[in-house]
Amino acid sequence: MSLTLYLHPLATFCHKVMIALEEAQIPYSAVVVDFADPASARLVSDHWAVGKIPLLHDAASGRYVAETTIILEYLAGRYPAMARLWPDQAETLLEARLWDRFFDLYVQQPLQKIVTDRIRPMGSNDPHGVAEARKNLHTAYGMIEEHMSGRVWAVGNEFSIADCAAFPGLFFAGIVEPFPSSATALSAYFERLLARPSVTSVLAQAQPYFTMFPYRDAMPARFLPGS
Repeated sequence: MSLTLYLHPLATFCHKVMIALEEAQIPYSAVVVDFADPASARLVSDHWAVGKIPLLHDAASGRYVAETTIILEYLAGRYPAMARLWPDQAETLLEARLWDRFFDLYVQQPLQKIVTDRIRPMGSNDPHGVAEARKNLHTAYGMIEEHMSGRVWAVGNEFSIADCAAFPGLFFAGIVEPFPSSATALSAYFERLLARPSVTSVLAQAQPYFTMFPYRDAMPARFLPGS
């Protein structure tokens, strides 16, 4: 086993890579990073100074690879099972790249703005920024609703990197800013993602950490440990 993934089980961007690894059935060692512990944090920052996870180490090549999409591209070049998550047709591949970026930038980033604002020190909150983030999520929900109408997966006919990117943000975004009741295609897509074995596995790894989630009081009972 040459792959080590530095991660935190509650981190949405880590979930994206973990789901892809589960889909491709690629074995890896997981190292949980505690950024409150300087020694643990250095496991990442010594190799990627911005200190962001996930970070992949491939002992076979000696390389450290950062940033989720780049990690998945790197693995696709070395593992045929991972490469299958990248569509063969040029136009479909371009669409998959687009929706991969869409879910990262327009679902996960607004989500993180909302979540991190709740844990800011008193007096340093950003209500305007949070309101903008919630508005941006609703714009994203509307775009996903339109895009997913008549579709099973985000791109083409098969589960792809776009779907790996979709679930983590949608899961937590749907807790902090629920999907509109009119977004039936979005909700159905979310349930299909939730039923995917790779997603089920990653969610199970995250569940013990849900008590750390700042909006845990809003988490539906079906997602809580022991449900």
